[in-house]
Amino acid sequence: MSLLKKLASETALYGLSSILGRFITYMMVPLYTRTLSKAENGTITELYAYSAFLMVLLSYRLESAFFRYGTPQEDRDRAFSTAMWSLMGTTLLITLAVLASEQNIANALAYDKHPEYIRWFALMLAFDCLAEIPFARLRLEQRPIKFVTAKFFNIGIIVVLNLFWLVVCPWAAQQGYAWVHRVWSPEIRVGYVFITNVIASLATLLLLWPQVRKASFALFDAVLWKKMILYAAPLIVVQFAGIVNAMFDRTMQKWLLPGTPDENLAAVGVYGNLYKLAMLITIATQAYRYAAEPFFFRHAADENAKETQAKVTKWFTIASAAGMLGVVLYLDWIKYLLGEDFRIDLQLVPILLLANVLLGIYYNFSVWYRLRDKTAVGAAIAIGGAVITVVLNLVLLPRIGYAGSAWAALACYAFMCFFTWLLGQRYYPVPYAMGRMGFYLGLAIALCFVSLWLDTMVPVGWGRFGVHTVLLLVYPGVVFFLEKSRQLQ
Repeated sequence: MSLLKKLASETALYGLSSILGRFITYMMVPLYTRTLSKAENGTITELYAYSAFLMVLLSYRLESAFFRYGTPQEDRDRAFSTAMWSLMGTTLLITLAVLASEQNIANALAYDKHPEYIRWFALMLAFDCLAEIPFARLRLEQRPIKFVTAKFFNIGIIVVLNLFWLVVCPWAAQQGYAWVHRVWSPEIRVGYVFITNVIASLATLLLLWPQVRKASFALFDAVLWKKMILYAAPLIVVQFAGIVNAMFDRTMQKWLLPGTPDENLAAVGVYGNLYKLAMLITIATQAYRYAAEPFFFRHAADENAKETQAKVTKWFTIASAAGMLGVVLYLDWIKYLLGEDFRIDLQLVPILLLANVLLGIYYNFSVWYRLRDKTAVGAAIAIGGAVITVVLNLVLLPRIGYAGSAWAALACYAFMCFFTWLLGQRYYPVPYAMGRMGFYLGLAIALCFVSLWLDTMVPVGWGRFGVHTVLLLVYPGVVFFLEKSRQLQ
Protein backbone atom coordinates (compact mmCIF):
# COMPACT_ATOMS: atom_id res chain seq x y z
CA MET A 1 0.00 0.00 0.00
CA SER A 2 2.97 2.31 0.51
CA LEU A 3 3.57 2.30 -3.26
CA LEU A 4 -0.05 3.29 -3.85
CA LYS A 5 0.31 6.12 -1.36
CA LYS A 6 3.49 7.26 -3.11
CA LEU A 7 1.76 7.22 -6.48
CA ALA A 8 -1.20 9.09 -4.97
CA SER A 9 1.06 11.74 -3.45
CA GLU A 10 2.92 12.28 -6.74
CA THR A 11 -0.41 12.40 -8.59
CA ALA A 12 -1.61 15.02 -6.10
CA LEU A 13 1.45 17.16 -6.75
CA TYR A 14 1.12 16.87 -10.50
CA GLY A 15 -2.57 17.48 -10.01
CA LEU A 16 -1.74 20.81 -8.41
CA SER A 17 -0.61 22.04 -11.81
CA SER A 18 -3.12 19.99 -13.83
CA ILE A 19 -6.23 20.69 -11.77
CA LEU A 20 -5.57 24.29 -10.77
CA GLY A 21 -3.78 25.02 -14.01
CA ARG A 22 -6.49 23.52 -16.18
CA PHE A 23 -9.11 25.26 -14.03
CA ILE A 24 -7.42 28.59 -14.68
CA THR A 25 -7.18 27.71 -18.35
CA TYR A 26 -10.89 26.90 -18.34
CA MET A 27 -11.44 30.43 -17.15
CA MET A 28 -10.38 31.33 -20.65
CA VAL A 29 -13.53 29.61 -21.93
CA PRO A 30 -15.91 32.30 -20.63
CA LEU A 31 -13.40 34.90 -21.80
CA TYR A 32 -13.19 33.51 -25.35
CA THR A 33 -16.92 32.86 -25.62
CA ARG A 34 -17.68 36.43 -24.51
CA THR A 35 -15.01 38.38 -26.38
CA LEU A 36 -14.65 36.36 -29.60
CA SER A 37 -17.25 35.19 -32.11
CA LYS A 38 -18.33 31.60 -32.66
CA ALA A 39 -16.27 31.52 -35.87
CA GLU A 40 -13.19 32.81 -34.03
CA ASN A 41 -13.71 30.17 -31.35
CA GLY A 42 -13.95 27.67 -34.19
CA THR A 43 -10.59 28.88 -35.50
CA ILE A 44 -9.03 28.31 -32.06
CA THR A 45 -10.57 24.84 -31.83
CA GLU A 46 -9.52 23.82 -35.34
CA LEU A 47 -5.93 25.05 -35.24
CA TYR A 48 -5.21 23.60 -31.81
CA ALA A 49 -6.61 20.30 -33.08
CA TYR A 50 -4.10 20.38 -35.94
CA SER A 51 -1.33 21.30 -33.52
CA ALA A 52 -2.03 18.13 -31.52
CA PHE A 53 -1.36 16.05 -34.64
CA LEU A 54 1.82 17.96 -35.41
CA MET A 55 3.15 17.67 -31.86
CA VAL A 56 3.19 13.88 -32.24
CA LEU A 57 5.29 14.13 -35.38
CA LEU A 58 7.66 16.71 -33.93
CA SER A 59 8.35 14.83 -30.67
CA TYR A 60 7.99 11.31 -32.18
CA ARG A 61 7.35 9.92 -28.66
CA LEU A 62 10.98 10.14 -27.56
CA GLU A 63 9.82 10.97 -24.03
CA SER A 64 8.40 7.43 -23.70
CA ALA A 65 11.63 5.98 -25.11
CA PHE A 66 13.51 8.08 -22.56
CA PHE A 67 11.45 6.49 -19.75
CA ARG A 68 12.25 3.05 -21.16
CA TYR A 69 16.02 3.51 -21.60
CA GLY A 70 16.70 6.24 -19.06
CA THR A 71 15.20 4.52 -16.01
CA PRO A 72 18.56 3.02 -14.84
CA GLN A 73 20.47 5.88 -13.23
CA GLU A 74 23.70 4.97 -15.00
CA ASP A 75 22.04 5.26 -18.44
CA ARG A 76 20.02 8.42 -17.81
CA ASP A 77 22.43 11.10 -19.03
CA ARG A 78 23.20 9.18 -22.21
CA ALA A 79 19.51 8.59 -22.98
CA PHE A 80 18.66 12.22 -22.19
CA SER A 81 21.42 13.64 -24.39
CA THR A 82 20.55 11.30 -27.25
CA ALA A 83 16.87 12.26 -27.13
CA MET A 84 17.51 16.00 -26.77
CA TRP A 85 20.00 16.30 -29.63
CA SER A 86 17.74 14.23 -31.85
CA LEU A 87 14.78 16.53 -31.14
CA MET A 88 16.80 19.71 -31.53
CA GLY A 89 17.94 18.66 -35.00
CA THR A 90 14.58 17.52 -36.35
CA THR A 91 12.64 20.39 -34.76
CA LEU A 92 14.91 22.96 -36.37
CA LEU A 93 14.57 21.41 -39.83
CA ILE A 94 10.79 20.96 -39.68
CA THR A 95 10.16 24.44 -38.27
CA LEU A 96 12.24 26.09 -41.00
CA ALA A 97 10.35 24.09 -43.65
CA VAL A 98 6.97 25.18 -42.24
CA LEU A 99 8.01 28.84 -42.03
CA ALA A 100 9.15 28.73 -45.65
CA SER A 101 5.77 27.31 -46.73
CA GLU A 102 3.44 29.21 -44.39
CA GLN A 103 1.40 30.86 -47.16
CA ASN A 104 0.82 27.55 -48.99
CA ILE A 105 -0.22 25.86 -45.75
CA ALA A 106 -2.54 28.76 -44.91
CA ASN A 107 -4.12 28.51 -48.36
CA ALA A 108 -4.74 24.76 -47.91
CA LEU A 109 -6.48 25.37 -44.57
CA ALA A 110 -8.59 28.25 -45.95
CA TYR A 111 -6.72 30.83 -43.87
CA ASP A 112 -5.09 32.47 -46.89
CA LYS A 113 -5.50 35.95 -45.37
CA HIS A 114 -3.76 34.88 -42.16
CA PRO A 115 -0.48 33.07 -42.91
CA GLU A 116 0.80 34.50 -39.63
CA TYR A 117 -1.35 31.91 -37.84
CA ILE A 118 0.85 29.18 -39.33
CA ARG A 119 4.02 31.03 -38.33
CA TRP A 120 2.89 31.45 -34.74
CA PHE A 121 1.85 27.81 -34.42
CA ALA A 122 5.14 26.61 -35.90
CA LEU A 123 7.11 28.53 -33.27
CA MET A 124 4.82 27.48 -30.43
CA LEU A 125 5.11 23.80 -31.36
CA ALA A 126 8.89 24.03 -31.71
CA PHE A 127 9.30 25.46 -28.22
CA ASP A 128 6.82 22.94 -26.73
CA CYS A 129 8.60 20.05 -28.43
CA LEU A 130 12.00 21.01 -27.04
CA ALA A 131 10.50 21.15 -23.55
CA GLU A 132 9.16 17.57 -23.73
CA ILE A 133 12.32 15.71 -22.69
CA PRO A 134 13.26 18.13 -19.85
CA PHE A 135 9.74 17.72 -18.46
CA ALA A 136 10.05 13.92 -18.84
CA ARG A 137 13.33 13.95 -16.89
CA LEU A 138 11.71 15.86 -14.03
CA ARG A 139 8.98 13.20 -13.91
CA LEU A 140 11.41 10.30 -14.03
CA GLU A 141 13.58 11.80 -11.28
CA GLN A 142 10.48 12.38 -9.12
CA ARG A 143 10.80 16.15 -8.98
CA PRO A 144 7.16 17.16 -9.27
CA ILE A 145 7.65 20.52 -7.54
CA LYS A 146 9.94 21.81 -10.29
CA PHE A 147 7.59 20.30 -12.86
CA VAL A 148 4.59 22.05 -11.29
CA THR A 149 6.46 25.35 -11.03
CA ALA A 150 7.26 25.35 -14.75
CA LYS A 151 3.68 24.45 -15.66
CA PHE A 152 2.26 27.23 -13.48
CA PHE A 153 4.74 29.66 -14.99
CA ASN A 154 3.41 28.78 -18.45
CA ILE A 155 -0.22 29.05 -17.38
CA GLY A 156 0.35 32.35 -15.59
CA ILE A 157 1.76 33.94 -18.73
CA ILE A 158 -1.16 32.67 -20.81
CA VAL A 159 -3.75 34.03 -18.39
CA VAL A 160 -2.11 37.43 -17.94
CA LEU A 161 -1.50 38.05 -21.64
CA ASN A 162 -4.97 36.85 -22.66
CA LEU A 163 -6.57 39.21 -20.18
CA PHE A 164 -4.29 42.03 -21.28
CA TRP A 165 -4.95 41.71 -25.02
CA LEU A 166 -8.61 40.62 -24.97
CA VAL A 167 -9.92 42.70 -22.04
CA VAL A 168 -7.56 45.46 -20.90
CA CYS A 169 -6.49 46.72 -24.34
CA PRO A 170 -10.02 46.93 -25.85
CA TRP A 171 -11.15 48.77 -22.71
CA ALA A 172 -8.17 51.15 -22.89
CA ALA A 173 -8.91 51.84 -26.57
CA GLN A 174 -12.50 52.70 -25.72
CA GLN A 175 -11.26 55.08 -23.03
CA GLY A 176 -9.04 56.83 -25.57
CA TYR A 177 -5.64 55.92 -24.11
CA ALA A 178 -2.98 56.46 -26.79
CA TRP A 179 -0.46 53.95 -25.45
CA VAL A 180 -2.68 50.98 -26.23
CA HIS A 181 -2.22 51.32 -30.00
CA ARG A 182 1.52 50.75 -29.62
CA VAL A 183 0.96 47.22 -28.21
CA TRP A 184 -2.43 46.21 -29.60
CA SER A 185 -4.40 46.23 -32.82
CA PRO A 186 -8.16 45.51 -33.06
CA GLU A 187 -7.60 43.70 -36.37
CA ILE A 188 -5.55 40.89 -34.79
CA ARG A 189 -8.24 39.77 -32.31
CA VAL A 190 -8.05 35.94 -32.17
CA GLY A 191 -4.42 36.12 -33.22
CA TYR A 192 -3.54 37.36 -29.75
CA VAL A 193 -4.55 33.95 -28.36
CA PHE A 194 -1.87 32.36 -30.55
CA ILE A 195 0.78 35.04 -29.85
CA THR A 196 0.20 34.50 -26.15
CA ASN A 197 0.97 30.80 -26.46
CA VAL A 198 4.16 31.45 -28.43
CA ILE A 199 5.45 33.74 -25.69
CA ALA A 200 4.42 31.32 -22.92
CA SER A 201 6.06 28.33 -24.65
CA LEU A 202 9.33 30.20 -25.21
CA ALA A 203 9.41 31.48 -21.62
CA THR A 204 8.81 27.96 -20.28
CA LEU A 205 11.63 26.53 -22.39
CA LEU A 206 13.96 29.21 -21.04
CA LEU A 207 12.88 28.34 -17.49
CA LEU A 208 13.82 24.71 -18.21
CA TRP A 209 17.18 25.70 -19.65
CA PRO A 210 19.15 24.23 -16.70
CA GLN A 211 17.69 20.86 -17.70
CA VAL A 212 18.32 21.40 -21.42
CA ARG A 213 21.99 22.23 -20.75
CA LYS A 214 22.50 18.73 -19.35
CA ALA A 215 22.31 17.40 -22.90
CA SER A 216 25.91 16.78 -23.95
CA PHE A 217 26.63 16.12 -27.59
CA ALA A 218 29.54 13.93 -26.47
CA LEU A 219 26.97 11.56 -24.92
CA PHE A 220 24.91 11.20 -28.08
CA ASP A 221 24.79 7.46 -28.74
CA ALA A 222 23.84 6.40 -32.28
CA VAL A 223 23.23 2.77 -31.25
CA LEU A 224 20.98 3.85 -28.39
CA TRP A 225 19.22 6.33 -30.70
CA LYS A 226 18.28 3.50 -33.05
CA LYS A 227 16.89 1.48 -30.12
CA MET A 228 14.89 4.47 -28.90
CA ILE A 229 13.49 5.14 -32.38
CA LEU A 230 12.48 1.50 -32.85
CA TYR A 231 10.79 1.51 -29.44
CA ALA A 232 9.04 4.84 -30.04
CA ALA A 233 7.98 4.28 -33.67
CA PRO A 234 4.88 2.20 -32.85
CA LEU A 235 4.05 4.66 -30.06
CA ILE A 236 3.98 7.41 -32.67
CA VAL A 237 1.24 5.43 -34.36
CA VAL A 238 -0.49 4.94 -31.01
CA GLN A 239 -0.44 8.62 -30.16
CA PHE A 240 -1.23 9.73 -33.68
CA ALA A 241 -4.22 7.42 -33.68
CA GLY A 242 -5.11 8.77 -30.25
CA ILE A 243 -5.01 12.30 -31.62
CA VAL A 244 -7.21 11.20 -34.51
CA ASN A 245 -9.65 9.83 -31.95
CA ALA A 246 -9.54 13.02 -29.88
CA MET A 247 -9.26 15.68 -32.58
CA PHE A 248 -10.40 14.31 -35.95
CA ASP A 249 -13.98 15.33 -35.29
CA ARG A 250 -13.10 19.00 -34.80
CA THR A 251 -10.84 19.14 -37.84
CA MET A 252 -13.45 17.51 -40.10
CA GLN A 253 -16.60 19.26 -38.86
CA LYS A 254 -15.63 22.36 -40.80
CA TRP A 255 -15.73 20.32 -44.01
CA LEU A 256 -18.39 17.65 -43.32
CA LEU A 257 -21.20 19.44 -41.51
CA PRO A 258 -24.10 20.34 -43.83
CA GLY A 259 -23.96 24.14 -43.32
CA THR A 260 -22.00 26.88 -45.04
CA PRO A 261 -18.27 27.19 -44.20
CA ASP A 262 -18.97 30.03 -41.78
CA GLU A 263 -21.84 28.14 -40.14
CA ASN A 264 -19.69 25.02 -39.84
CA LEU A 265 -16.82 26.94 -38.28
CA ALA A 266 -19.26 28.41 -35.75
CA ALA A 267 -20.51 24.87 -35.00
CA VAL A 268 -16.90 23.77 -34.45
CA GLY A 269 -16.61 26.55 -31.88
CA VAL A 270 -19.72 25.35 -30.04
CA TYR A 271 -18.72 21.69 -30.09
CA GLY A 272 -15.15 22.48 -29.07
CA ASN A 273 -16.36 24.29 -25.97
CA LEU A 274 -18.84 21.51 -25.12
CA TYR A 275 -15.90 19.13 -25.33
CA LYS A 276 -13.97 21.33 -22.92
CA LEU A 277 -16.75 20.85 -20.35
CA ALA A 278 -16.49 17.10 -20.84
CA MET A 279 -12.71 17.27 -20.51
CA LEU A 280 -13.06 18.44 -16.93
CA ILE A 281 -12.82 14.72 -16.15
CA THR A 282 -9.45 14.48 -17.89
CA ILE A 283 -7.75 16.98 -15.61
CA ALA A 284 -7.16 14.39 -12.90
CA THR A 285 -6.41 11.78 -15.56
CA GLN A 286 -3.61 13.92 -16.94
CA ALA A 287 -2.16 14.42 -13.46
CA TYR A 288 -2.36 10.68 -12.87
CA ARG A 289 -0.58 9.91 -16.16
CA TYR A 290 2.27 12.28 -15.33
CA ALA A 291 2.95 10.23 -12.20
CA ALA A 292 1.89 6.75 -13.36
CA GLU A 293 4.00 6.22 -16.50
CA PRO A 294 7.42 6.59 -14.82
CA PHE A 295 6.00 4.91 -11.68
CA PHE A 296 5.15 1.68 -13.51
CA PHE A 297 8.55 1.60 -15.23
CA ARG A 298 10.35 2.07 -11.92
CA HIS A 299 8.44 -0.77 -10.23
CA ALA A 300 7.98 -3.16 -13.15
CA ALA A 301 10.39 -5.69 -11.61
CA ASP A 302 8.66 -5.74 -8.21
CA GLU A 303 7.22 -9.08 -7.15
CA ASN A 304 3.71 -7.70 -6.69
CA ALA A 305 3.80 -5.26 -9.64
CA LYS A 306 0.68 -6.71 -11.29
CA GLU A 307 -1.35 -6.62 -8.10
CA THR A 308 -0.33 -3.01 -7.59
CA GLN A 309 -1.41 -2.15 -11.13
CA ALA A 310 -4.78 -3.84 -10.55
CA LYS A 311 -5.41 -1.83 -7.37
CA VAL A 312 -4.35 1.40 -9.01
CA THR A 313 -6.70 0.80 -11.96
CA LYS A 314 -9.63 0.00 -9.67
CA TRP A 315 -9.23 3.21 -7.68
CA PHE A 316 -8.66 5.19 -10.87
CA THR A 317 -12.00 3.88 -12.18
CA ILE A 318 -13.73 4.80 -8.94
CA ALA A 319 -12.34 8.34 -9.03
CA SER A 320 -13.07 8.87 -12.74
CA ALA A 321 -16.64 7.65 -12.42
CA ALA A 322 -17.13 9.99 -9.45
CA GLY A 323 -15.80 12.89 -11.52
CA MET A 324 -18.15 12.06 -14.39
CA LEU A 325 -21.09 11.91 -12.00
CA GLY A 326 -20.16 15.23 -10.41
CA VAL A 327 -19.98 17.06 -13.75
CA VAL A 328 -23.32 15.64 -14.92
CA LEU A 329 -25.09 16.44 -11.64
CA TYR A 330 -23.86 20.04 -11.58
CA LEU A 331 -24.03 20.71 -15.32
CA ASP A 332 -26.83 23.23 -14.74
CA TRP A 333 -24.24 25.41 -13.02
CA ILE A 334 -21.06 24.40 -14.86
CA LYS A 335 -22.63 25.48 -18.16
CA TYR A 336 -22.25 29.11 -17.10
CA LEU A 337 -18.56 28.78 -17.90
CA LEU A 338 -19.76 29.23 -21.47
CA GLY A 339 -21.15 32.36 -23.04
CA GLU A 340 -24.91 32.34 -23.55
CA ASP A 341 -24.72 31.53 -27.26
CA PHE A 342 -22.65 28.41 -26.51
CA ARG A 343 -25.01 26.79 -23.97
CA ILE A 344 -26.69 24.50 -26.45
CA ASP A 345 -26.70 20.74 -26.98
CA LEU A 346 -25.54 20.12 -23.39
CA GLN A 347 -27.03 16.62 -23.63
CA LEU A 348 -23.85 15.65 -25.49
CA VAL A 349 -21.66 16.37 -22.46
CA PRO A 350 -22.51 13.11 -20.57
CA ILE A 351 -21.69 11.07 -23.70
CA LEU A 352 -18.32 12.80 -24.01
CA LEU A 353 -17.70 12.39 -20.28
CA LEU A 354 -18.22 8.63 -20.44
CA ALA A 355 -15.96 8.46 -23.49
CA ASN A 356 -13.19 10.21 -21.57
CA VAL A 357 -13.63 7.92 -18.55
CA LEU A 358 -13.13 4.91 -20.85
CA LEU A 359 -10.09 6.62 -22.36
CA GLY A 360 -8.57 6.93 -18.87
CA ILE A 361 -9.20 3.26 -18.14
CA TYR A 362 -7.61 2.40 -21.48
CA TYR A 363 -4.45 4.26 -20.40
CA ASN A 364 -4.25 1.94 -17.39
CA PHE A 365 -4.84 -1.19 -19.45
CA SER A 366 -2.23 -0.11 -22.01
CA VAL A 367 0.72 -0.18 -19.57
CA TRP A 368 1.46 -3.81 -20.43
CA TYR A 369 2.57 -3.25 -24.02
CA ARG A 370 5.06 -0.59 -22.93
CA LEU A 371 6.48 -2.83 -20.22
CA ARG A 372 6.64 -5.85 -22.53
CA ASP A 373 8.04 -3.92 -25.53
CA LYS A 374 4.90 -4.87 -27.49
CA THR A 375 4.28 -1.35 -28.72
CA ALA A 376 3.37 -2.66 -32.17
CA VAL A 377 0.32 -4.39 -30.64
CA GLY A 378 -0.66 -1.13 -29.01
CA ALA A 379 -0.32 0.58 -32.38
CA ALA A 380 -2.67 -1.94 -33.99
CA ILE A 381 -5.33 -1.33 -31.34
CA ALA A 382 -4.97 2.44 -31.69
CA ILE A 383 -5.30 2.17 -35.48
CA GLY A 384 -8.50 0.19 -34.99
CA GLY A 385 -9.86 2.97 -32.78
CA ALA A 386 -8.84 5.60 -35.33
CA VAL A 387 -10.64 3.71 -38.12
CA ILE A 388 -13.81 3.68 -36.00
CA THR A 389 -13.46 7.41 -35.34
CA VAL A 390 -12.91 8.33 -38.98
CA VAL A 391 -15.65 6.08 -40.39
CA LEU A 392 -18.30 7.09 -37.87
CA ASN A 393 -17.54 10.79 -38.29
CA LEU A 394 -17.68 10.50 -42.07
CA VAL A 395 -21.03 8.70 -41.83
CA LEU A 396 -22.68 10.59 -38.95
CA LEU A 397 -21.53 14.22 -39.28
CA PRO A 398 -23.51 14.95 -42.50
CA ARG A 399 -26.58 13.19 -41.03
CA ILE A 400 -26.92 14.12 -37.35
CA GLY A 401 -24.40 16.95 -37.00
CA TYR A 402 -21.71 17.09 -34.35
CA ALA A 403 -23.69 14.71 -32.12
CA GLY A 404 -22.20 12.06 -34.39
CA SER A 405 -18.73 13.03 -33.20
CA ALA A 406 -19.74 12.43 -29.58
CA TRP A 407 -21.08 8.94 -30.32
CA ALA A 408 -18.01 8.16 -32.43
CA ALA A 409 -15.73 9.06 -29.51
CA LEU A 410 -17.67 6.77 -27.16
CA ALA A 411 -17.58 3.85 -29.62
CA CYS A 412 -13.86 4.32 -30.28
CA TYR A 413 -12.76 4.39 -26.63
CA ALA A 414 -15.01 1.47 -25.70
CA PHE A 415 -13.35 -0.59 -28.47
CA MET A 416 -9.83 0.38 -27.43
CA CYS A 417 -10.51 -0.22 -23.76
CA PHE A 418 -11.91 -3.70 -24.33
CA PHE A 419 -9.30 -4.99 -26.76
CA THR A 420 -6.36 -3.56 -24.81
CA TRP A 421 -7.60 -5.40 -21.72
CA LEU A 422 -8.29 -8.59 -23.71
CA LEU A 423 -4.84 -8.78 -25.32
CA GLY A 424 -3.18 -7.71 -22.10
CA GLN A 425 -4.54 -10.81 -20.40
CA ARG A 426 -2.61 -12.86 -22.94
CA TYR A 427 0.76 -11.08 -22.83
CA TYR A 428 0.78 -9.59 -19.31
CA PRO A 429 -2.16 -10.89 -17.25
CA VAL A 430 -3.10 -8.45 -14.50
CA PRO A 431 -5.77 -9.50 -11.96
CA TYR A 432 -8.07 -6.53 -12.53
CA ALA A 433 -11.23 -6.41 -10.41
CA MET A 434 -13.38 -6.17 -13.55
CA GLY A 435 -16.65 -6.96 -11.76
CA ARG A 436 -16.07 -4.30 -9.14
CA MET A 437 -14.90 -1.72 -11.68
CA GLY A 438 -17.89 -2.43 -13.92
CA PHE A 439 -20.27 -2.09 -10.99
CA TYR A 440 -18.88 1.29 -9.91
CA LEU A 441 -19.00 2.67 -13.44
CA GLY A 442 -22.53 1.33 -13.88
CA LEU A 443 -23.56 2.86 -10.56
CA ALA A 444 -22.36 6.29 -11.66
CA ILE A 445 -24.23 5.99 -14.96
CA ALA A 446 -27.39 4.84 -13.15
CA LEU A 447 -27.24 7.82 -10.78
CA CYS A 448 -26.93 10.10 -13.82
CA PHE A 449 -30.17 8.64 -15.22
CA VAL A 450 -31.86 8.97 -11.83
CA SER A 451 -30.92 12.64 -11.78
CA LEU A 452 -32.46 13.14 -15.24
CA TRP A 453 -35.69 11.51 -14.04
CA LEU A 454 -35.82 13.63 -10.88
CA ASP A 455 -35.12 16.78 -12.91
CA THR A 456 -38.55 16.39 -14.52
CA MET A 457 -40.08 16.97 -11.06
CA VAL A 458 -37.65 19.41 -9.46
CA PRO A 459 -37.09 22.82 -11.12
CA VAL A 460 -33.67 24.37 -11.55
CA GLY A 461 -32.59 26.07 -8.32
CA TRP A 462 -31.51 25.20 -4.82
CA GLY A 463 -33.97 22.31 -4.64
CA ARG A 464 -32.41 20.58 -7.62
CA PHE A 465 -28.94 21.42 -6.27
CA GLY A 466 -29.82 19.65 -3.02
CA VAL A 467 -31.22 16.58 -4.76
CA HIS A 468 -28.12 16.29 -6.96
CA THR A 469 -25.86 16.67 -3.94
CA VAL A 470 -27.63 13.78 -2.21
CA LEU A 471 -27.19 11.65 -5.34
CA LEU A 472 -23.51 12.55 -5.45
CA LEU A 473 -23.05 11.48 -1.83
CA VAL A 474 -24.69 8.11 -2.55
CA TYR A 475 -21.76 7.12 -4.75
CA PRO A 476 -18.89 7.40 -2.20
CA GLY A 477 -21.22 5.91 0.41
CA VAL A 478 -21.69 2.76 -1.66
CA VAL A 479 -17.97 2.63 -2.48
CA PHE A 480 -17.02 2.93 1.18
CA PHE A 481 -19.46 0.21 2.24
CA LEU A 482 -18.40 -2.27 -0.44
CA GLU A 483 -14.68 -1.65 -0.14
CA LYS A 484 -14.88 -1.84 3.64
CA SER A 485 -16.90 -5.04 3.68
CA ARG A 486 -15.33 -6.56 0.53
CA GLN A 487 -18.75 -7.81 -0.49
CA LEU A 488 -18.36 -7.12 -4.20
CA GLN A 489 -15.79 -9.28 -6.00
